[in-house]
Amino acid sequence: MNTAPTPPEGRITTEARGAVLLIGIDRPAKRNGFTPAMMRALAEAYTRLDDEPALRVGVLHAHGDHFTAGLDLPTFAPLMQRGEYAVPFGLVDPLNLGDAGWRRRTKPLVVAVKGITYTLGIELMLAADIVVAADDSRFSQLEVKRGIMATGGATLRMAERAGLGNALLHLLTGDEFDSAEALRLRFVQRVVPAGQELDEALRIAAQIAGQAPLAVVATRLNAQKAVEQGPLVAMAEFDAVQKGLANSEDAKEGVASFVAKRAAVFKGR
Repeated sequence: MNTAPTPPEGRITTEARGAVLLIGIDRPAKRNGFTPAMMRALAEAYTRLDDEPALRVGVLHAHGDHFTAGLDLPTFAPLMQRGEYAVPFGLVDPLNLGDAGWRRRTKPLVVAVKGITYTLGIELMLAADIVVAADDSRFSQLEVKRGIMATGGATLRMAERAGLGNALLHLLTGDEFDSAEALRLRFVQRVVPAGQELDEALRIAAQIAGQAPLAVVATRLNAQKAVEQGPLVAMAEFDAVQKGLANSEDAKEGVASFVAKRAAVFKGR
């Protein structure tokens, strides 16, 4: 991991720990407020996760006391006024919205949040797969207080997870809510004592990394398709996907390990 001083515009750190890519938001002097350079670097880290065969799972976390206060609006305002995005075409979009020109992440991502987790922070965690929250986390989707709208997925995913009324309660008031409320609304999957969130996220990631990579990706994508396009669309691909998986080396290893009563060693092919 990079130990050099954090530049004023912030940075994204990366560290490969075996099959897990640890991705860090690093601008603690500004409560990890995102600049365009950081957003691009985050997209590059997600792209690396998807493109390197040895990497199976990502873990997004933050340096310092807070996950992120959201966008650094003075640095993003010119882009927003022009209707531009900080992530170049061809990279994996950290918000995973499926817009034309950007890739969607295929490999699983676990997020560890803590302290202030505002606006973009909520949208990044909702765009991920599994969220572990410290019990000191404070959430707010406060765009309405700044005269703008949440366009990173909050209006879609908050309503999908929590129901329209619960989503609008927080979207329209811009209020701050705690980890217990985030758990109730299904925005996070686990709440742990502050300081344990990254360890728990890494533990979950290690469990995922130990499973058959092709099956993990296929399972994740099918579940995502069911949410976004409906169960009938997801069901329609069952037979073809299962046939491909059943003929993989990993499926053969799964059977062999079952017969031999030993741990499977999957290779992702």
